[in-house]
Amino acid sequence: MTILANSTLFVLGGWAAFGRLALAAGLGAAVGIERELREREAGIRTHLLVSLGACLFTLVSAYGFEGVVRGGQVVVDPTRIAAQIVTGIGFLGAGAIIRDGISVRGLTTAASLWIVAAIGMATGAGYYWPAVAGTALTVFALWPLRFAAYHLLERFRPPERRLVVELRQEASVDRLLGHLDTRMVEIEQERDRRVVTLELEQPIDDALVARVSDLDEVVAVRWHK
Repeated sequence: MTILANSTLFVLGGWAAFGRLALAAGLGAAVGIERELREREAGIRTHLLVSLGACLFTLVSAYGFEGVVRGGQVVVDPTRIAAQIVTGIGFLGAGAIIRDGISVRGLTTAASLWIVAAIGMATGAGYYWPAVAGTALTVFALWPLRFAAYHLLERFRPPERRLVVELRQEASVDRLLGHLDTRMVEIEQERDRRVVTLELEQPIDDALVARVSDLDEVVAVRWHK
Protein backbone atom coordinates (compact mmCIF):
# COMPACT_ATOMS: atom_id res chain seq x y z
CA MET A 1 0.00 0.00 0.00
CA THR A 2 2.85 2.38 0.85
CA ILE A 3 4.52 1.72 -2.53
CA LEU A 4 1.24 2.38 -4.38
CA ALA A 5 0.70 5.65 -2.53
CA ASN A 6 4.20 6.82 -3.28
CA SER A 7 3.77 5.89 -6.97
CA THR A 8 0.52 7.85 -7.14
CA LEU A 9 2.19 10.89 -5.65
CA PHE A 10 5.04 10.55 -8.14
CA VAL A 11 2.65 10.42 -11.11
CA LEU A 12 0.71 13.45 -9.87
CA GLY A 13 3.92 15.31 -9.26
CA GLY A 14 5.15 14.41 -12.73
CA TRP A 15 1.98 15.67 -14.39
CA ALA A 16 2.10 18.86 -12.33
CA ALA A 17 5.67 19.47 -13.45
CA PHE A 18 4.74 18.74 -17.05
CA GLY A 19 1.87 21.21 -16.81
CA ARG A 20 4.19 23.94 -15.57
CA LEU A 21 6.70 23.23 -18.33
CA ALA A 22 3.97 23.24 -20.99
CA LEU A 23 2.53 26.51 -19.66
CA ALA A 24 5.97 28.12 -19.61
CA ALA A 25 6.60 26.98 -23.18
CA GLY A 26 3.22 28.35 -24.32
CA LEU A 27 3.72 31.71 -22.63
CA GLY A 28 7.22 32.06 -24.06
CA ALA A 29 5.93 31.21 -27.53
CA ALA A 30 3.18 33.83 -27.17
CA VAL A 31 5.81 36.52 -26.70
CA GLY A 32 7.93 35.04 -29.49
CA ILE A 33 5.09 35.27 -32.02
CA GLU A 34 5.30 39.06 -32.04
CA ARG A 35 9.07 38.96 -32.54
CA GLU A 36 8.66 36.35 -35.30
CA LEU A 37 6.10 38.48 -37.14
CA ARG A 38 8.52 41.40 -37.10
CA GLU A 39 11.34 39.13 -38.32
CA ARG A 40 13.56 39.80 -35.33
CA GLU A 41 16.68 37.85 -34.43
CA ALA A 42 14.94 35.79 -31.72
CA GLY A 43 11.54 34.36 -32.64
CA ILE A 44 9.07 31.78 -31.38
CA ARG A 45 11.52 28.93 -30.79
CA THR A 46 14.08 31.06 -28.98
CA HIS A 47 11.54 32.61 -26.62
CA LEU A 48 9.88 29.23 -26.05
CA LEU A 49 13.20 27.60 -25.18
CA VAL A 50 14.26 30.43 -22.86
CA SER A 51 10.99 30.27 -20.94
CA LEU A 52 11.03 26.46 -20.87
CA GLY A 53 14.65 26.35 -19.69
CA ALA A 54 14.04 28.93 -16.97
CA CYS A 55 11.02 26.94 -15.78
CA LEU A 56 12.96 23.68 -15.71
CA PHE A 57 15.85 25.27 -13.83
CA THR A 58 13.37 26.65 -11.29
CA LEU A 59 11.72 23.24 -10.85
CA VAL A 60 15.09 21.59 -10.31
CA SER A 61 16.12 24.31 -7.88
CA ALA A 62 12.90 24.10 -5.85
CA TYR A 63 12.14 20.37 -5.93
CA GLY A 64 15.12 18.50 -7.38
CA PHE A 65 17.10 18.20 -4.16
CA GLU A 66 14.39 17.06 -1.75
CA GLY A 67 16.06 13.66 -1.43
CA VAL A 68 19.38 15.25 -0.59
CA VAL A 69 18.07 17.51 2.16
CA ARG A 70 15.90 14.81 3.72
CA GLY A 71 16.93 14.41 7.36
CA GLY A 72 17.88 18.05 7.82
CA GLN A 73 21.62 17.48 7.56
CA VAL A 74 22.11 19.33 4.24
CA VAL A 75 20.90 22.88 3.64
CA VAL A 76 20.12 23.85 0.04
CA ASP A 77 19.24 27.40 -1.02
CA PRO A 78 16.57 27.10 -3.77
CA THR A 79 17.18 30.70 -4.89
CA ARG A 80 20.76 30.11 -6.06
CA ILE A 81 19.83 28.59 -9.42
CA ALA A 82 17.17 31.27 -9.92
CA ALA A 83 19.81 33.95 -9.37
CA GLN A 84 22.07 32.29 -11.94
CA ILE A 85 19.21 32.32 -14.47
CA VAL A 86 18.95 36.10 -14.11
CA THR A 87 22.70 36.44 -14.65
CA GLY A 88 22.96 33.91 -17.48
CA ILE A 89 20.11 35.29 -19.56
CA GLY A 90 22.11 38.49 -19.95
CA PHE A 91 24.62 36.72 -22.16
CA LEU A 92 21.87 35.43 -24.45
CA GLY A 93 20.27 38.85 -24.60
CA ALA A 94 23.59 40.46 -25.48
CA GLY A 95 23.79 38.21 -28.53
CA ALA A 96 20.53 39.68 -29.85
CA ILE A 97 21.91 43.24 -29.77
CA ILE A 98 23.38 44.26 -33.13
CA ARG A 99 25.23 47.41 -34.01
CA ASP A 100 23.95 48.82 -37.30
CA GLY A 101 26.13 51.73 -38.36
CA ILE A 102 25.85 54.42 -35.70
CA SER A 103 22.67 52.94 -34.24
CA VAL A 104 21.97 49.85 -32.15
CA ARG A 105 19.29 47.25 -32.87
CA GLY A 106 17.94 44.37 -30.83
CA LEU A 107 17.51 46.03 -27.43
CA THR A 108 13.78 45.26 -27.37
CA THR A 109 14.41 41.64 -28.36
CA ALA A 110 17.02 41.34 -25.59
CA ALA A 111 14.50 42.76 -23.11
CA SER A 112 11.82 40.32 -24.31
CA LEU A 113 14.20 37.39 -23.73
CA TRP A 114 14.89 38.73 -20.24
CA ILE A 115 11.19 39.00 -19.34
CA VAL A 116 10.46 35.59 -20.88
CA ALA A 117 13.04 34.06 -18.52
CA ALA A 118 11.20 35.72 -15.62
CA ILE A 119 7.89 34.32 -16.93
CA GLY A 120 9.39 30.83 -17.05
CA MET A 121 10.74 31.18 -13.52
CA ALA A 122 7.35 32.35 -12.22
CA THR A 123 5.64 29.40 -13.91
CA GLY A 124 8.15 26.94 -12.48
CA ALA A 125 7.61 28.36 -9.00
CA GLY A 126 3.84 28.00 -9.36
CA TYR A 127 3.00 31.71 -9.67
CA TYR A 128 0.67 31.13 -12.60
CA TRP A 129 -1.34 34.35 -12.57
CA PRO A 130 1.75 36.61 -12.39
CA ALA A 131 3.23 34.58 -15.25
CA VAL A 132 0.09 34.94 -17.39
CA ALA A 133 -0.27 38.63 -16.50
CA GLY A 134 3.40 39.23 -17.27
CA THR A 135 2.95 37.58 -20.67
CA ALA A 136 -0.12 39.68 -21.47
CA LEU A 137 1.62 42.91 -20.46
CA THR A 138 4.73 41.98 -22.43
CA VAL A 139 2.74 41.29 -25.61
CA PHE A 140 0.84 44.55 -25.05
CA ALA A 141 4.11 46.47 -24.71
CA LEU A 142 5.58 44.87 -27.85
CA TRP A 143 2.56 45.24 -30.09
CA PRO A 144 -0.32 47.69 -29.32
CA LEU A 145 1.79 50.01 -27.18
CA ARG A 146 4.40 50.26 -29.93
CA PHE A 147 1.86 51.56 -32.44
CA ALA A 148 0.19 53.86 -29.91
CA ALA A 149 3.51 55.34 -28.79
CA TYR A 150 4.65 55.80 -32.38
CA HIS A 151 1.55 57.76 -33.41
CA LEU A 152 1.42 59.80 -30.20
CA LEU A 153 5.09 60.75 -30.21
CA GLU A 154 5.65 61.08 -33.95
CA ARG A 155 4.77 64.77 -33.95
CA PHE A 156 7.37 65.45 -31.24
CA ARG A 157 10.18 63.48 -32.84
CA PRO A 158 13.07 65.42 -34.38
CA PRO A 159 13.40 65.03 -38.16
CA GLU A 160 15.37 62.01 -39.37
CA ARG A 161 18.99 62.85 -40.14
CA ARG A 162 20.63 59.44 -40.53
CA LEU A 163 21.35 58.27 -44.06
CA VAL A 164 22.99 54.99 -45.10
CA VAL A 165 24.58 54.97 -48.55
CA GLU A 166 26.14 51.96 -50.28
CA LEU A 167 28.93 52.76 -52.75
CA ARG A 168 30.82 50.63 -55.22
CA GLN A 169 33.96 49.17 -53.72
CA GLU A 170 36.36 51.36 -55.70
CA ALA A 171 34.30 54.57 -55.35
CA SER A 172 35.60 57.58 -53.46
CA VAL A 173 33.61 59.03 -50.59
CA ASP A 174 34.72 62.60 -51.32
CA ARG A 175 32.13 63.21 -54.05
CA LEU A 176 29.33 61.97 -51.83
CA LEU A 177 30.43 64.19 -48.94
CA GLY A 178 30.58 67.15 -51.30
CA HIS A 179 26.80 66.97 -51.75
CA LEU A 180 25.96 66.77 -48.04
CA ASP A 181 26.51 68.68 -44.80
CA THR A 182 27.49 66.01 -42.29
CA ARG A 183 28.00 65.91 -38.55
CA MET A 184 29.30 62.35 -38.39
CA VAL A 185 30.52 59.86 -40.98
CA GLU A 186 31.20 56.14 -40.54
CA ILE A 187 32.61 53.98 -43.35
CA GLU A 188 32.52 50.17 -43.39
CA GLN A 189 34.25 48.10 -46.05
CA GLU A 190 32.31 45.04 -47.16
CA ARG A 191 33.30 42.47 -49.77
CA ASP A 192 31.87 44.16 -52.84
CA ARG A 193 30.86 47.62 -51.59
CA ARG A 194 31.47 50.39 -49.10
CA VAL A 195 28.74 51.28 -46.61
CA VAL A 196 28.75 54.92 -45.54
CA THR A 197 26.57 55.95 -42.58
CA LEU A 198 26.06 59.71 -42.32
CA GLU A 199 24.56 61.90 -39.63
CA LEU A 200 23.43 65.00 -41.52
CA GLU A 201 23.07 68.60 -40.48
CA GLN A 202 19.89 69.04 -42.53
CA PRO A 203 16.71 66.93 -42.35
CA ILE A 204 16.36 64.22 -44.98
CA ASP A 205 13.75 64.73 -47.69
CA ASP A 206 12.90 63.10 -51.01
CA ALA A 207 14.84 65.68 -53.03
CA LEU A 208 18.04 65.02 -51.07
CA VAL A 209 17.67 61.25 -51.41
CA ALA A 210 17.04 61.56 -55.16
CA ARG A 211 20.14 63.74 -55.56
CA VAL A 212 22.30 61.20 -53.75
CA SER A 213 20.77 58.25 -55.63
CA ASP A 214 21.63 59.85 -58.98
CA LEU A 215 25.36 59.71 -58.26
CA ASP A 216 27.08 57.09 -60.44
CA GLU A 217 28.98 55.46 -57.58
CA VAL A 218 25.88 54.99 -55.38
CA VAL A 219 24.46 51.46 -55.30
CA ALA A 220 21.70 51.93 -52.69
CA VAL A 221 20.35 54.47 -50.22
CA ARG A 222 18.55 53.64 -46.98
CA TRP A 223 16.82 55.94 -44.55
CA HIS A 224 13.87 55.95 -42.18
CA LYS A 225 11.17 58.12 -43.69
